[in-house]
Amino acid sequence: MYFCNRNPADRIVVGRVTEKINNMNNLIGIIKTSLVTAGMMGTFVLNAAGVEVNHLGTNNTLVRVTGDGKYLLMPVQESNDDATVNVLVDGKLDRTIYVRLAKSKVDYTVPLDIARYKGHDVALNIVTTQNRSTVREAKEDVCWSNFNVSDTFDTANREKYRPAYHHTPLYGWMNDPNGMFHKDGVWHLYYQWNPYGSKWQNMTWGHSSSKDLVNWEHHPAAIEPNGLGTVFSGSSAVDTENSAGFGKDAVLAMYTSAGVSQVQSLAYSTDNGETFGIYPGNPTLALESEARDPNMFWNPDTKTWTLILAHPLDHEMLIFTSPDMKAWTLQSKFGQGLGAQDGVWECPDLFPLKVEGTDEQKWVLICNINPGGPFGGSATQYFVGDFDGKTFKADTDASGKVPTKWMDYGKDNYASVSFSDAPDGRRTILGWMSNWQYAADVPTMQYRSANTLPRDMSLFRAKDGEIYLASAPSPEVDMLRGKLVKSAGKATVGAKGMTFGIPELCEIDMEIQPERCREVEICLNNAKGQKVLLAYDVAGNRLAFDRRESGITDFSQDFPAVTVAPLYSDNGMLKLRIFVDRCSMEVFADGGRSVMTNLVFPDAPYSQLTVKARDGKAKVRNLKVYEIKNN
Repeated sequence: MYFCNRNPADRIVVGRVTEKINNMNNLIGIIKTSLVTAGMMGTFVLNAAGVEVNHLGTNNTLVRVTGDGKYLLMPVQESNDDATVNVLVDGKLDRTIYVRLAKSKVDYTVPLDIARYKGHDVALNIVTTQNRSTVREAKEDVCWSNFNVSDTFDTANREKYRPAYHHTPLYGWMNDPNGMFHKDGVWHLYYQWNPYGSKWQNMTWGHSSSKDLVNWEHHPAAIEPNGLGTVFSGSSAVDTENSAGFGKDAVLAMYTSAGVSQVQSLAYSTDNGETFGIYPGNPTLALESEARDPNMFWNPDTKTWTLILAHPLDHEMLIFTSPDMKAWTLQSKFGQGLGAQDGVWECPDLFPLKVEGTDEQKWVLICNINPGGPFGGSATQYFVGDFDGKTFKADTDASGKVPTKWMDYGKDNYASVSFSDAPDGRRTILGWMSNWQYAADVPTMQYRSANTLPRDMSLFRAKDGEIYLASAPSPEVDMLRGKLVKSAGKATVGAKGMTFGIPELCEIDMEIQPERCREVEICLNNAKGQKVLLAYDVAGNRLAFDRRESGITDFSQDFPAVTVAPLYSDNGMLKLRIFVDRCSMEVFADGGRSVMTNLVFPDAPYSQLTVKARDGKAKVRNLKVYEIKNN
């Protein structure tokens, strides 16, 4: 430092400061010497709320739990990279998780359940990927002062776009529905879940249950990662015959353990799916190539289990049988060269249904694909055919080819699979209401993703002679209806149309009978000019869903889109049921013969509905708008 221009008084002050600095440097030197002697060079200790933080190196930190509580709250910054968090219990590795620990700001916190370790020493050995040059630089990350031991974790909703009547996780990331079954009047839903952040990672089976498919109770994680890997998708069923040896009516779950390899594992529950034991002989099925998402069911005719396993990179499904869920025999393959082939095949399902109005039974094989959907990204295709217990053979069309068919013509219904053991012979299904193109980028953070409304499957034969899959809202959905806010028996609309107000959460039912018009438009809009446009192309017998001006769309170039569904109405009459939630619209045409599911993120709720006809007139019949109860 250069002081020649300073006066004598300044020199005295500076001299004293310099003396203090020198003394401090001497003290630091003594501390460094002591640390070297102790083998702890570069360690800094910070006492946060219930934890002790020790920096072991530039990218390695030990967080030791010193306080009592149920949870260790970990601070997350979504834009940061994953840190590897090794959970040590009494010095031994218990589990490894990956968390986007906060660097410059805290977006939210996630809980690590430490109540399970009560009476034991717990520490987190954390490895970051920040490439810090010094420990001093590393310790500036805001996460270290924001770890917190607590008896509570606040799950109160903080999201504008969280659905009011669709199932969502309380927090964290969710994708595929898994292992769904019905038993003793309760519907059990498991799902791909990341409890430690709102992006894909740490795949675990989350668990919710419902007595009515509408109101859901959240439960602790059902199946967690272990030494074989994280827990990917799978299925569950009730073992009424005790074929697997875990007890009569035990719930069996089969899932993919995803580690270095993808192998199939077995778990069992003797408390109706609340908790699962892991079969010690896992994996029960391992192939030389990647395979995942096992879907199984009991065949009472052959007294064997049938397993449909996705062979994703080969674009096919493998069919196995087993007497006991442990020893599996490959019976056949299906799919090479058939249907949509542009993405990996995933999340299969196989089940029988009667063709509407007949005694004819056909089998449906569901095949989810990503990418390769009709409007980009992920979607659900299906095949109709016959199954003899070992081999599935798809029906061909008039040209002798196996046609490609889609369950949903929106962008946001994926990984659709059905509940096993549903009552009254029902085939009830749920999907993941998102798309892999932008699922991690949608404008929510406390949670990500919801499930579709529950839907009941059926088959119908169309005018072209083909058999198609219909998915109508399950009967339980009717209980969501609240006040009837608009009703009209019959009205005629033209270019001017008719406009009326709608509540934020609503079901809109109507019948449209064109009268020599070219198109009928149904527009939902808000005060900010944002809108969703449904366009009924009369001549083309198609329904289009335009969300390009629906609200927030700029988080992904793939989000603004127009999706189009073929219609199968016999007389030109179009029947619609439209469900509007805070971030989604589900459109069911003609009793679910055509379906479109699309996310929307308006800045303000849609508050107006306009129906108009172009180049002619149309009749609107049996119009009803119900307010949806906020559950």
